[in-house]
Amino acid sequence: MCLAVIALAAHPRYALVVATNRDEFHARAAARATWGTAPPFIDIVAGRDLAAGGTWLGARRDGRWALVTNVRDGAGNDAGARSRGELVPRVLNAPANPRAAADDVRGSAHRYNGFNLLAGDFHGAIWMSNRGAGPVDMAAGVHGLSNALLDTPWPKLALTRQRVAAWAAAGDADTAPLFAALADRAQAPDALLPSTGVTLDRERLLSSPFIVSDAYGTRCSTVFTIDHDGRARFHERTFDAAGMPSGEVIEAFDLVQPELERLDG
Repeated sequence: MCLAVIALAAHPRYALVVATNRDEFHARAAARATWGTAPPFIDIVAGRDLAAGGTWLGARRDGRWALVTNVRDGAGNDAGARSRGELVPRVLNAPANPRAAADDVRGSAHRYNGFNLLAGDFHGAIWMSNRGAGPVDMAAGVHGLSNALLDTPWPKLALTRQRVAAWAAAGDADTAPLFAALADRAQAPDALLPSTGVTLDRERLLSSPFIVSDAYGTRCSTVFTIDHDGRARFHERTFDAAGMPSGEVIEAFDLVQPELERLDG
């Protein structure tokens, strides 16, 4: 996952909105979102990283959800580190609440290359990173995450966050504008690009919300919502290397006893 905007208690219909793009090398095998029937994905809806077995975003039937993004480091990564994709099912399968599950991750966070972890449920969300603080309770409102720390105002994040905030403020129940915001392919001006240790050409490529290139790009866009009545919808659109749609998954479900899963209990 490389772009995520989260709206918490910021919309008249939805208690939670998660709008995300997953950017990855096209050669890395992956499967579309589906309900899992075997560990570690039993009763979890998520895509699958077929290379390492984890996922970038998943949700349980009771509304617990989690996602992970990489922290960009031009100095390079440790090839022997554990796959960050295993963090999502680890948090989703934890018997503790999301905050405690994320806190438990901190004990082994050094085994992974840089990551951000977001997790939550019907009532709220937390953020943590092995390159920053956490777990930290997220306040109500609209937050954004890319390949830096929470709410770091990189151009694509600031733009997408602004669009999601405007959509939420207008009270629009249709999630099509969220997919439109995620589909923006315009690159940021050079003067606004962050300096993360990669080449200027790479910074330009990575600066658009939706990335298209032969080797690397946006593989899927997902919007996950939970309304105030406890109904959830997991909507994933997948894309090929040319940025053309290649599939769509929609899973709608009523939360199972959402009142039992709280960040503070």
